[in-house]
Amino acid sequence: MSAESGQTERADALASAVESILLIATEPVSVGDLAAATEATRSEVLSGLDRLRRRLTGGIRLQEHAGKLQLVTAPDNVDAVQRFLGTARPAPLSRAALETLAIVAYRQPVSRSEIDAARAVDSERALRTLLVRELVEEVGRRPGPGRPAEYGTTHYFLEYFGLSSLSDLPPLELQLAAIEASALGLRAQKGGQETS
Repeated sequence: MSAESGQTERADALASAVESILLIATEPVSVGDLAAATEATRSEVLSGLDRLRRRLTGGIRLQEHAGKLQLVTAPDNVDAVQRFLGTARPAPLSRAALETLAIVAYRQPVSRSEIDAARAVDSERALRTLLVRELVEEVGRRPGPGRPAEYGTTHYFLEYFGLSSLSDLPPLELQLAAIEASALGLRAQKGGQETS
């Protein structure tokens, strides 16, 4: 066996050992810790890491941050990994859910019958979606027959839309004017001036 093939074999073995360590590590590992565990020099570990980096072209990547290394999933596979873990980002809200959420946000506390009247359709499914996603919650009960539930937005609603408080919501009148004008193919007017 030549000296060169012996070095290649040792480098391959070192890269393999480093890969195994990084695979079982529960947190990022420093080059010094890798050198101590593999009984190699820092320079040899760096060479092994370069070899490992070139070899990892599939679903696993070598990530380095602040002098520490870890194996991570490839960015291209984030959707599949999130679905597997059950942490996938929920689908965007439907138009019905957004309409319902707007009614709750601007008229809270509001009952389901008031939401249905404003939308002119049954809002049960949209409201259930918003409850499951924790964007709205039951905030009380109305006095009277049946004691219907009243709904309001949650703290998560503010986080979701990047608001610090409900006072950060745009003025309703301006929004309605823009929506109505858009539906008619016109430009909304603000203070006698057209806006686009």
